[in-house]
Amino acid sequence: MSLVADSPLARRVAPSPNHGARRAGPVDMMILHYTGMESGASALARLRDPLSEVSAHYLVFEDGGIVQMVPEARRAWHAGAGAWKGEADVNSRSIGIEIVHPGHAGGLPPYPEAQVAAVTALARDILGRWPIPPARVLAHSDVAPERKEDPGETFPWARLAAAGVGHWVPPVPLRDGRFFAQGDSGQPVEALQAMFTLYGYDLPVQGVFDARTHAVVTAFQRHFRQARVDGVADASTITTLRDLIAALPAA
Repeated sequence: MSLVADSPLARRVAPSPNHGARRAGPVDMMILHYTGMESGASALARLRDPLSEVSAHYLVFEDGGIVQMVPEARRAWHAGAGAWKGEADVNSRSIGIEIVHPGHAGGLPPYPEAQVAAVTALARDILGRWPIPPARVLAHSDVAPERKEDPGETFPWARLAAAGVGHWVPPVPLRDGRFFAQGDSGQPVEALQAMFTLYGYDLPVQGVFDARTHAVVTAFQRHFRQARVDGVADASTITTLRDLIAALPAA
């Protein structure tokens, strides 16, 4: 299959063989990743290697250069096992953007200005073609909280939201107050889990703050309350989640 760029922002095309037909629809999600590799060249090679069985629709380099690898109409293999709002085949319903970045293993440095601008412009361009609601522009860690950490707590989600990309409310400042952590149980924990489920996270509502709940809280903090990422559901985290739910459009 020859690849023609869907986005006029793509500097070039570098086709990956790692894609297939979408199995479900509509395309209504966008997933942002970091590559977690030493260089953009090595990431591009891996995303095009048939033995890796991974790919993405786009790769954004540190200087803002954008490469398209999979047609937007096709199912790229970027999200893996995960779920959002009860939908388990995230790949079939999403556009995947990989961002060249060394990740947590590389010290989680700030994302370069040119790269953030390019990701924002690309996301806006994609949103012009696909009916992706703001609350379904997500981190890889949101849909796979027990497996993934990307794009991490240094990714500037607030800047994207200011440009019309994603769902955001100002995070509530850190403060003292009641908190819930791994090992806690009871009705308040069940209510907390229900709130995360209402927003979209894949989390059983069973009243025990288990490892899965810790992973979901951590993923939420990486995206929406980046000042402290510790998996503890403190007052700031819970109130920020409440505000996000309140800011969702009426069903």
